[in-house]
Amino acid sequence: MKTLVLGGGCFWCLDPVFQKVPGVTMVRVGYAGGKEKNPSYREVAYGRTGHAEVLEISYDESLLSLKELLKIFFTMHDPTTLNQQGADKGTQYRSIVFYSNDEELSIISELIKELDNSGAYENLIVTEIKPFTDFYPAEEEHQDYFNKNPEQAYCQIVIAPKMEKFSRVFNK
Repeated sequence: MKTLVLGGGCFWCLDPVFQKVPGVTMVRVGYAGGKEKNPSYREVAYGRTGHAEVLEISYDESLLSLKELLKIFFTMHDPTTLNQQGADKGTQYRSIVFYSNDEELSIISELIKELDNSGAYENLIVTEIKPFTDFYPAEEEHQDYFNKNPEQAYCQIVIAPKMEKFSRVFNK
């Protein structure tokens, strides 16, 4: 098993996507990239901690490569907007990937270069790449939010269309 920590906006939006990816064995939402230990959702949401909302994804690399996982990540959010995804604005919503070793750094960097050179996006990718240090799980009410609250307005307006896009693009 391997683990990857990444963020691309509100963690509620990416959590249900990665739960559906074959080879992913566990997804937890939380916080990473800041200096404060054990931050709360409220502290992160107000931009006081330097942390981003992130996912901790465990996956079986015999079924799913890091590059495949990252391709899904880059497809399911806009990696070209700095500190923003849709209406969610602030450094806590930045696009970010944490690496654990030089091999992961190389794969992440090469894929970004490949995507930039391909013209896949109108603008260059601004995803932050940082060495992994700490992951702090979010409070229980944020775990599996979409599946627990499918009728909530944010879920219907923002997350459901992402799930439809995921199904359409990746046939899942």
